[in-house]
Amino acid sequence: MHWTVLALLAEEVVRMANFKGHALPGSFFLLFGLWWSVKYPLQYLSQKVNKKSQRIYCFQRVDAIEGGLKVIFALIGMLAEQFVPDGPHLYLYSGEKHDWVKLMNWQHTTMYLFYGLSGVVDVLTYLSPVVPRGLDRLMLSVAVFVEGCLFYYHVLHRPMLDQHIHSLLLIAVFAGACSTVLEVFLRDNIVLEMFRAGVTIVQGTWFWQIGVVLFQPWGGPMWDEKDHSNIMFLTMCFFWHWAAAVAILAINYALTYCCIQRCRAGSGEPYISLTVRQQKCDTNSQATFLSGSDEE
Repeated sequence: MHWTVLALLAEEVVRMANFKGHALPGSFFLLFGLWWSVKYPLQYLSQKVNKKSQRIYCFQRVDAIEGGLKVIFALIGMLAEQFVPDGPHLYLYSGEKHDWVKLMNWQHTTMYLFYGLSGVVDVLTYLSPVVPRGLDRLMLSVAVFVEGCLFYYHVLHRPMLDQHIHSLLLIAVFAGACSTVLEVFLRDNIVLEMFRAGVTIVQGTWFWQIGVVLFQPWGGPMWDEKDHSNIMFLTMCFFWHWAAAVAILAINYALTYCCIQRCRAGSGEPYISLTVRQQKCDTNSQATFLSGSDEE
């Protein structure tokens, strides 16, 4: 009886550790995704009317602070993966057992390492004009691509449900990697930036979903890993997460627009017109009409 209780306690400790291993990166991704969903509309709408260099410099400083936070979060993640009670504690290979030590934790550590390097490049881009423009986005895309490759082989030959729920995560990961590569060449493109924010939010929420499905942190029966209905539900659930991310992007963009308009109204600055394109079309039409009249 005593050994049974100890075994159950050990299993519970491992299960909670595995859940936290998914909740921690999920929280990081969700935090950055939500921040980007506010930052990029604010940057885009602020520069749409007023293109003062002081404001551009302000956003560059924000990028540097963001890079510093990436480095801090990456260090927290690496230390957490290595020094949890059942972690590898910096041992990669056991000479006694002739076996690798906790490679799952080492893969998570490698993922955090590349995001930390991305943060370092963000800071260097701000501090030194020698750093090529676009290198920060390139390093971020490399970090996201490394994450995708690691997780692809992370669940190879694992149970069907485990493989499927992680493969859905890879959709968001590789979509984010591709869009970030495009940002290297299409800098300050609001559509690409918002897309990256959206897929980052999806990564964050889906990491939490993986932890809940596979490890049941709050108790309850485990999911049947061979039931095809569970796979169908999780596929549908993944796109619900994506729909929620799109809704968050739309709400944050609208709130940012309203806040900027209210601030401009209070300071007497001009509004950001929603009919600029229509006015341009009308002006072009009038010019064409007048030129035609002159010819007659």
